[in-house]
Amino acid sequence: MSEQLSWWQKGIIYQIYPRSYQDTNSDGIGDLPGITRRLDYLQKLNIDAIWLSPIYPSPMHDFGYDVADYTGIHPMFGSMADFDCLLNEVHAHGLKLILDLVPNHTSDEHRWFVESRSSRDNPKRDWYIWRDPAPDGGPPNNWTSFFGGPAWTFDEPTGQYYLHQFVTQQPELNYRHPDVLPAILDVMRFWFDKGVDGFRIDVVWLMWKDEQLRDEPPNPDWQGGDPHGKLRHIYTQNLPGVHDLIRRMRALTDQYEDRVLVGEIYLPFDQLVQYYGSGDEVHLPYNFHLIDLPWKALVIKAAIEKYESLLPGDAWPNWVLGNHDRTRIATRVGPEQARVALMLLLTLRGTPTTYYGEEIGMENVAIPPEFIQDPPAVNQPEVADIVGRDPVRTPMQWDATPNAGFTPADITPWLPLAPDCQSRNVAAQEADPASELNLYRALTALRRAEPALHAGQIETIDPGTGAGSILAYRRAADGADTFLIVLNLGQAPCRLDLHHIAPAARIELSTAMDRRGEVDLSDLAIGPDEGVILRLGA
Repeated sequence: MSEQLSWWQKGIIYQIYPRSYQDTNSDGIGDLPGITRRLDYLQKLNIDAIWLSPIYPSPMHDFGYDVADYTGIHPMFGSMADFDCLLNEVHAHGLKLILDLVPNHTSDEHRWFVESRSSRDNPKRDWYIWRDPAPDGGPPNNWTSFFGGPAWTFDEPTGQYYLHQFVTQQPELNYRHPDVLPAILDVMRFWFDKGVDGFRIDVVWLMWKDEQLRDEPPNPDWQGGDPHGKLRHIYTQNLPGVHDLIRRMRALTDQYEDRVLVGEIYLPFDQLVQYYGSGDEVHLPYNFHLIDLPWKALVIKAAIEKYESLLPGDAWPNWVLGNHDRTRIATRVGPEQARVALMLLLTLRGTPTTYYGEEIGMENVAIPPEFIQDPPAVNQPEVADIVGRDPVRTPMQWDATPNAGFTPADITPWLPLAPDCQSRNVAAQEADPASELNLYRALTALRRAEPALHAGQIETIDPGTGAGSILAYRRAADGADTFLIVLNLGQAPCRLDLHHIAPAARIELSTAMDRRGEVDLSDLAIGPDEGVILRLGA
């Protein structure tokens, strides 16, 4: 089976936030040459693909997700020649490159919107969603922005409101207009022709809106926190028409060899799996459930079982621990459990995506108020600690030099570095055989080498009475060794009787990197915050 799988099924995706990876021109901001410089490091992680957050020209009101030119490179990150060099070197290192595609909205500085807002009768007027004011002169309906306030901004010269579900400078494209999707398909074609290996499609489940612009109802389950949760977003999210758009994007993708589409979709499992279509929509609808679920063994076990049961036909699963929008895993569950989380992610069935810095256990960084830059936090200071994303986007920690090797010592980085960057960094962890980095490398090497771990089936295991903190599952593939993964998601030691699985096994890897050799499965000791991978044999 392993030989029949594509690279995006067998491999690991590694997300880089380009602003924060490596600065080479001494402006305190990461750039494309910086990523090229770190390709040897990335190759040694045993990853297979790099996904870059947006690198296009942008006024940076939402740090690149407000795109002003879909087929250019922001000078902050370098030139198109720098991109071409990066792409060539990525491929020379045996890796793939995935770009962020942002089709739901553009920057208000994009030439399409400049034309659209120039007059009501401009040919591109209806490329965006414009509406007359409500009778009282206010917004056309009650739709709200993810970043605070109404999802509408009034344009004085033309006397209408335009829709934006993020910052006001991110007007939303109108996919009911017949020319909009072909324009985005041309963007995809441009990058595919360059040799890009795929796209992660931003907020793909938001691309189709209710034609009648009906008010959204209150959310009875909202209990405070993010104000965007006050409404049930039934007219702006997950509408049936979005699937037709995705099918056309996939049809274009399939004209190229071995490319991949990944969709950003925050939905329950039963709705998430609909984005596979009949094998004709996105290859990987991102499964973010590990980010939001309580860190409890029984809860995660049930989620694995439900997800696997709902996957259609030949659909390929995927799992994610974190990204540029969500709290880092080491902050959510603590540094000890973050090691267990890495073992979980890299041994579950399907494609794993890791976020830069997870391999060294980076945590959220507290951002002083005067350094906050993220729009939802700036716009809603009263809930900045809930909605702000700056803490998860801080610079990569490379070594113990000033600014951790991200930027020269005399340069101020665009966001503050972590207080522990002098001790928690790549150089220090490379020298420590039991570090998070070396655990990550051991896990990825084992996953790559063993068909059961990158291609096999999964079966959850009942760990027995009194083992409520234990998550256990078996990975197996025809003609290959079978593995038993046992993870303690708690802080108390456990002794397990798993002799019904096999009488004995060999510990292949532990999260503490300190256990090897044969064990009796009728009396398996698992320490607090420990995970083990056991080889059962063929």
